[in-house]
Amino acid sequence: MFNLLKTAVLMAAITALFMAIGAMIGGRAGMSIALLVAIGMNFFSYWFSADMVLKMYRAREVDETTAPQFYAMVRELAQRAQLPMPKVYLIDEDAPNAFATGRNPEHAAVAATTGILRVLTAAELRGVMAHELAHVRHRDILISTISATMAGAISMLANFAMFFGGRDSEGRPSNPIAGIAVA
Repeated sequence: MFNLLKTAVLMAAITALFMAIGAMIGGRAGMSIALLVAIGMNFFSYWFSADMVLKMYRAREVDETTAPQFYAMVRELAQRAQLPMPKVYLIDEDAPNAFATGRNPEHAAVAATTGILRVLTAAELRGVMAHELAHVRHRDILISTISATMAGAISMLANFAMFFGGRDSEGRPSNPIAGIAVA
């Protein structure tokens, strides 16, 4: 429950930040546009951020036929933790890594790289995947996923402000303090 509150506070803070920067850049109209962008980003990050993360890593979903040992391990760990079975993904990457993503345990996914499957023993891999499922159980996957999406949104806003931050009649930035604050 506490992580849901933290997520709501994070989303409200990002919305307020967007509105403040929008007001500095474009006054009342800028604030209104920033509010619409923030609402859109909040909606998008809540519903689609896990899919974005998995696509970014080019993760491919696996099942009992394509990765039987790995899938069975995740299924057993999820059952022992009394969690719904998450979607299971593999990432063709040599670097050892694993993560969990999703908005709640019913819409969770766990992913691991092929590198971590090669490097770790079965017992070590079980520990890593149990750790990822603990993130699912304690619902901290949503705030992590939204934080990553919001960081991208802040970057987008900074780029937008840098190029479209308002200019005077001679082409100079109309509010250099706003530009510095955005940066």
